[in-house]
Amino acid sequence: MESTHTTDNAAAARRARFGSLPGRIRQEDMVEEKAATPSDPTRYAFNAEASWRSFSCLAVDLGL
Repeated sequence: MESTHTTDNAAAARRARFGSLPGRIRQEDMVEEKAATPSDPTRYAFNAEASWRSFSCLAVDLGL
């Protein structure tokens, strides 16, 4: 009997403190659609003049 009374008191305390859960959110309200930006082919184009900067070489780093 005492555990039921304790459980009821705990449930009442939780309800008083936290109230009820918020209402459900619709799927349409959680999803945002954005138009994709077009691909820029020059962004990923190979540049032979600048390609040396992307590689690491120990001999170059040591100045040999």
